[in-house]
Order: sequence, then structure tokens, then C-alpha cells
Amino acid sequence: MKLSKISYLLLSLCSFLTFGQQPSTPSKTIEKSLQQKDDMTKNSLVKNVVFKNIGPTVMSGRITDLAVNPENPIEFYAAYASGGLWHTKNNGTTFEPVLDNANTQNVGDIAVDWNSNTIWVGTGENNASRSSYAGIGILKSTDGGSTWQNMGLTDSHHIGRILINPNNPDEVTVGVTGHLYSPNSERGIYKTMDGGKTWQQTLFLDNLTGVIDMQHDPNNYNLMFASAWTKDRKAWNFEGSGNNSAIYKSTDAGNTWIRVTTEKSGFPVGEGVGRIGLAIYDANTIYAIHDNQFHRPANDKKESKDVMSKDEFKSMSVENFLKLEDKKLNSYLRMNGFQEKYRSENVKQMVRSGIVKPIDLAKYLEDANSQLFDTPVIGAEIYKSTDGGKSWKKTHEGYIDDLYYSYGYYFGHIYVAPNNPEHIYVYGVPILKSKDSGKTFTSMNAPNVHADHHALWINPKNPNHIINGNDGGVNMTYDDGANWTLHNSTAVGQFYAIAVDNEKPYNVYGGLQDNGVWVGAHNAREDVGWHQSGQYPWKSIMGGDGMQVQVDSRNSNIVYTGFQFGNYFRIDREKDQQTYIQPKHELGENPYRFNWQTPILLSSHNQDILYLGGNKLMRSMNQGTDWTAISDDLTNGGKKGNVAYGTLASISESPFQFGLLYTGSDDGLIHVTKDAGGSWENITATLPKDLWVSRIIASEHKKERVYVALNGYRWDDFTTYLYMSDDYGKTWKSISSNIPTSPVNVIRESPKNENILFVGTDNGAYVSFDMGNSWDAFSNGLTAVAVHDIAIQPEANDLLLGTHGRSIYLANIEGLQNIDSDKMNKAITLFDAKSVRFSPRWGDTFGSWSKPFEPSTTLEFYAKDSGKQTITILSDKNADLQTIKVDANKGFNYIDYDLTITDNGRKALLKEDSNLKIDPSKNGKFYLPKGTYTIQIGDQQTKLEIK
Repeated sequence: MKLSKISYLLLSLCSFLTFGQQPSTPSKTIEKSLQQKDDMTKNSLVKNVVFKNIGPTVMSGRITDLAVNPENPIEFYAAYASGGLWHTKNNGTTFEPVLDNANTQNVGDIAVDWNSNTIWVGTGENNASRSSYAGIGILKSTDGGSTWQNMGLTDSHHIGRILINPNNPDEVTVGVTGHLYSPNSERGIYKTMDGGKTWQQTLFLDNLTGVIDMQHDPNNYNLMFASAWTKDRKAWNFEGSGNNSAIYKSTDAGNTWIRVTTEKSGFPVGEGVGRIGLAIYDANTIYAIHDNQFHRPANDKKESKDVMSKDEFKSMSVENFLKLEDKKLNSYLRMNGFQEKYRSENVKQMVRSGIVKPIDLAKYLEDANSQLFDTPVIGAEIYKSTDGGKSWKKTHEGYIDDLYYSYGYYFGHIYVAPNNPEHIYVYGVPILKSKDSGKTFTSMNAPNVHADHHALWINPKNPNHIINGNDGGVNMTYDDGANWTLHNSTAVGQFYAIAVDNEKPYNVYGGLQDNGVWVGAHNAREDVGWHQSGQYPWKSIMGGDGMQVQVDSRNSNIVYTGFQFGNYFRIDREKDQQTYIQPKHELGENPYRFNWQTPILLSSHNQDILYLGGNKLMRSMNQGTDWTAISDDLTNGGKKGNVAYGTLASISESPFQFGLLYTGSDDGLIHVTKDAGGSWENITATLPKDLWVSRIIASEHKKERVYVALNGYRWDDFTTYLYMSDDYGKTWKSISSNIPTSPVNVIRESPKNENILFVGTDNGAYVSFDMGNSWDAFSNGLTAVAVHDIAIQPEANDLLLGTHGRSIYLANIEGLQNIDSDKMNKAITLFDAKSVRFSPRWGDTFGSWSKPFEPSTTLEFYAKDSGKQTITILSDKNADLQTIKVDANKGFNYIDYDLTITDNGRKALLKEDSNLKIDPSKNGKFYLPKGTYTIQIGDQQTKLEIK
């Protein structure tokens, strides 16, 4: 039932004030936090710790926009929802990142003035997805992305569209979508006449209505159309429509606006009007695609006489139920995933005996997810105006089904070919084209094209040339969609979770947004060489939205993973077998509620024991074959809405004791059991209320210790919530300390040093060397991207960051794990050097056209203070072989040594051992022969072995 506008706003306000107590984070706090992180990075003890991106790259992340040079279409920019902005000058063969030195990688829209090489970036993804991260305003670069300046609108969070006047690049009009999870006033339409120095808000409707799309006449910048969108997203519910969702028109370049979709216009009005996308051919011809949230008439439901629907059981009597044909009832039970024990004969007996009622066969399927998918809304529809927006007419008969499904808010764009007003393109899950103004459509889906489309560019000089951006990357066609090429070479994967095994080389596993679950060796080469073999080093092992991964430590071929809402499998990679293992509730019980990212955990005490969190904690003693709920509901009980809520989000078991378990829920509850689920204690009382428990970790170093990260993102609260307890959660201590304001996704302990903690937030990664009293920021090789998960491979001493936008980063942390307060107080602490295998090819080339093969090893030391240092390479008899002068930073330092020696060093070695032969290599350099050498800095020494 739709509410009046006043009731809707009051209900939303009451819900915000009573159910959730966290206010949205003020923009001034965000600006201060960004400056804090900049300062922190400059002074960080770990600013020299080098992170390498290990991919994978063959899949992609979600694209939000494209900007193509109209005079040279092999040059274009691709904007990613949470992976930054990438530039190509060779038609997508390779891309270079151009937003890496900015304070965010979250992009909603881009616009480029190609004449002046000026780029505008509207930060904060414009899709209202569960993983659409907020931005920091509007950024501008006047040097092609080398440097960026924040031009304001910092409280916008999400920006829908940017339009640059082609005749005056200082005149820019911006459609602001606004906050995703809370009301705010910095939304609507803004305009600048001075290149972003000052802004004027030219359209404001209310604090829940922003502008999602805006277009201008290709021949007249003064003529604009904008689509306003009323929406209210909560963690448990999404209302994607409202009275103020409408189309507005401006004839003075966005200075003033009038609403053109009125009751007499022919375009839908009212509470059911959802997201609208626009396309303008000329001043008279305008198209709109509308996500119509009004309900379909009851008689339009597609029903088959042979297939039963769950709604039939809601009013069915016991007498009529018992008369059902067994074949028909069994078909319903099988098609809807009822457990094998629920078949016609025994279900009828349960009804006959009163154990269950016919309505329970409907309730068995009804959770928050079913409400989302079962909503009988009208969905996608196309409207056209031929009189400049005065009147609108639907272009097609009936419904456009199987385009949006239930996710119309996730798409919402339409395009018209620049050379023909009857040729239009729309997309959702597939991409469709029409050659008759939207009367009929044909699919453009083809091999090599991912689903879920978000951006399109049509070449004005060759309309058969189209570039498409989707959840799988960049696709390109030159024959109007008959054939597509894929242009993925960038590491922009949106990982939710990662894991590692103990193989040599060890493998990395991870679940990605809309790109499944992948596995690959940590040292797999990320280049195009695999094209020749046809074997990409990473492999997909699961489709859908990839989720958490657990690997059996006894046999890494046994992997537990799956896709959204608790759909998990046990995979035997060696046998290429998948076994579905999602726990099922009993008939007559309410369905389990599963989080989008359902937590799973293999017990460290027995790798046959698997835990899985719904709203209850489930345990399997036989690898997921059978399940038992070992708790009652560990959440606040759910909340009415169309999004799964009141679910477990994190599970942890103490390595010290089997059955010492912790759970954290998405609605802010933390529980502990010390007897394997026999009894549970709520340990949330003194913590902030209603926040998503993004991570709970039982310590590896102390039985009573536990860490928790809380996340306010779904309240638009970006406060850093991080706590530890040394008494099983009876009391909590905040350890967020100096981490800049940002929601926390993950915390991990160093397995070798209890004082060292690692944290991933929505804009970076941090380390503490004193158990959370103070933190330092990682930055070398990293961008300001959301870090969703952290894994540590203990034998290799590798730290891996699973990011939601830039795939996976790796850094070796052996030195970090060996540091302590005593070493930090020494002038210099020199860490052990790794041995190097000698090669007679050092300095040689493989032909006259190749570069010399030059070796390198990294020397690592910690300096108490910044200043100049001298590194000396000494022979076994202390002869000086090489000297390296360095400017050391306070903290960890990494010096690449090329294993060369001076001519005097060569002579000294020959004097020590006349049997040595040290000839110059082809590059004219002398290299260390086999032997053991001393590395010295100040009074610190370590050995370097050349084997």
C-alpha cells in the first residue's frame, strides 16, 4: 500500500530517529578526515611498504560512465563505481588509471572538455545498490588527471550527471542524487559559471529527491531535461519511487526549471513513479525510460494451470489441499527447493495431522528476498515526446519483461542514435535495441557480453560503433551489437571476501560483486602472455555474486563458497563436483534469513565442522551435508521490508577452545557462547546501537580477547567504530584512535605478533603496532579504495587486501611482524636479507634488441628518525664492495640493491680469493659472485647469501 507524501516522510523520519540512532556524517567531518588521512600518509611509519596488485584482471568491476573523444574515438575514459577512472588512447587495448592520487575511487559520473583536457568527476556511484559507495563531492583536473582539485558539493555523496557547456567550459550543470541512506539538502541541480569556484542550487524538491539523469539538446546547451528521483533506502527496505519523481525542463541552461510530467502530460505521476532515464534527439524528440513501481492489475499475472503458485496456498482449505494431485503438488515442492523429505505423501500427512497448514507452503518461501522478487510492478516502460516534453506517449504495447526483473533502480538509462530518431537502446540485465521508436525490441546480448549494463556511447560518425560499460567491464561493437569484443586489462575487481590456502605457491581465493568466485596462484603473472596459451592463470569456480570462501586446510581441493543470500556449495575441485549445502528450515517454521554476504567458517579444531550464519547460527559436523541450528535468533528479529535484514554478518571461533564462538549481526547484536551453542550471552550493551557488525574476531593470542568492527555505512554514518575486549566482551575499549573517519569493514591480527593489528576501511588500510593505541596508513601502491577483507599467509608472511574496486593487493610483512617497541627505539634496525640465487646471465642481454637482465634484492630496515644513511656491502673479510647513500624515512625503509660491486670491490675480492673470476657483464657492471656477504647500516649488520 502506498503512503501519502506526508505520511511517507513522517514514517521515514520516525524510523530514522527511533530504530537507528546514528546520524549521518556531516560533510565538514569528511573534509577534515580527508586532510587527516593526507597528513597521516605523509608521516606514516609504513608509507614505504610496497603493495603489488596481483589481479585478477580478466573480469572487471561495475562501470558507471564512459566519456569518448568524438574526434578520436580510440581515446576514451571508463569510470568504475568503486575502481576509479581509467584512460585509453589505443581503443581499449590498455588503460591507465588517472584518479589514483585522489581521495576516493568511487565514481558516479564523468564529463570531459576535450579541447582543454579538463575532466570533471562526480564522485559517489549514481546507482542505489547495496554496494554503491558515497563520494566526496565533485573533482576537477585541468591536466588530464595528473592532479585533482575538489570543487565542492562534498555533502552530495552521489552525483548523477555532469553537463559541460561545449562553448564555455567554465559553465557546468550538475545533477546531484544525494545521500543514499539518509535525507539531505545538498541534492537536486547545481550550476557553476566560474569553473566550480562557486555553485548555485537551481532545483531542490525535497530532502529525499535528487536528480539521477540530465541531458541537453545536442545542438543547444540551453535546452535541458532532468529526471528527479524520490527514493528512501534503508538496510531493510528500499522504496524507489515517489510523488516528486518526474521530468523537468530548462530553456536557460539549467538556471530555472519547470516540471513537464504532469497529470495531463501522458507520463505517469504519483507515488509509483520510479527512476527515469532520458535521451534527447533534438528540441522536440525526447525519450524516457521509466522504472514504473505501480502494481500490475491482478488479471495480468502470468499463471499456468499446470504450475501452482505459492499464493494459492494462502487461502486454501485443508480439505482442498488434501484433494490436490500428487504430481502437481510434488512439482511445486521440487521447483521451489523444498527439502527432499517434503514430498506430496508426507506433506499431506503433516497437514492431515495438523502439524502444518496449507499456508505454510507459501510461508516456507516468503522472506525479504521473495518480497523483492515477487513484487508485481509494471517495471520498465518507454515514453516518447515529439513536442519538446509537453506530452508523452508510451511507445509499446504491454510490458517489457525480463529487462529489469526486480532491480529497476540499478539501471535506468536510454540512448537514441545521433543519426536516426527511431533507433533507441535500453538496458538492464540484457541490452535491447529498437529500430521503430520503441514499439518492438531485439536483444543485443551476445557471447563475451556481461549482464547488468550501465553505460553506452554511440559513435556520432558511425552509429554501428558502440561502446558498452557493464558489471563485467568494457565491451565494444562495430556492427550494432551483432558481435562484441571485451576490453578487460585493468585490476578493478570488486571483492567482498578473500582467502588463502597453504599450497606452494599458495593460492588466493575471492568472491566478487557480480563476477563469481575466482582462484589463482598468488604469484601468477598479470600480463597478456596468457593469450598465446589460452589459459588465464586465475580460474572461475562459481558464478553469481561471489561470496565468502573457506578452504579445507587438509585438502585445498575442498572449497566452500557460493553466491548471495546463503546459496553455498561444497566444491571438490579435483573431481569437478559441486554440492549444494544451504541449510533449510523446517516446514511450519519461518524461513531463515540470510545476509547478502552470508558468513561461513570452517572450525580450526576440525575441518569437517562448518558454521553458517542465517538469523540463527547453523553448524554442520559433516562438511555441510546436515545442519543443526545451535542458537535461537541472534538478531533483533528482522524488520518488515524488501531486503534481507536481521541476519548474521560475521562469525568467529576461538582457536583456544572448540565451541567458544562469537556472532555479529547486521542489526547490531553481538553474542558469545562458551559451550558450543548450549547457551548464548548478548555482549552488545555498551556498544553503539543498531550498527552492522562487519567483523568479529576471536584473538589468536589470548583466549579472552576479541575484536569487533562496526559499520555505519547503511546509516550514512562514516564514524570509525573499532573495539577490543579482554574479557569475552563483558567490557569494551575503543581502539579506533587516529584512524580517519571511514566505515570499518575488517580487522585482523598478526598471527606472529599480538601487538600488530590490520584494519580495512572504505578508503584504505591501516596498521597498528601497539594493539590499536595508534595507527599508520598504508599507501605505497595503494589507492583510496574500499578494503573489504584482509588475509595473511603466515608461512610467506604476506598481507593480502581484498578491495571492492581494485582487486587484490599483496605486500610482504615479515619485517613488520618482527618489530617491537625496543627495536623501534633503536636508531636502526636491520632485518634479515633474503638469499639470492646466482645467475651467470646477470647484466647480459638475450639479443641486440633486448634490455640487460639486471638482478635486484630488497634491503629492509627500520629507522627511528628520518635522515641520511649509508649502506655498505662488505666481503667476508670486511672489504668495502659497494656503498649506497639513501635518504631514510622514519619507519620502514626498503632499498633495492642491484647486486653490483665497484671496480675496487672487484679487486678486493680477487685479492681475497685469486681463484675467483669476476668479469664485466655485457652492460659493463660487476656483480657479486657466489658467497656470503655482510650488509651494514650504522652498527647494524646482516648476512646476504648469493647461492
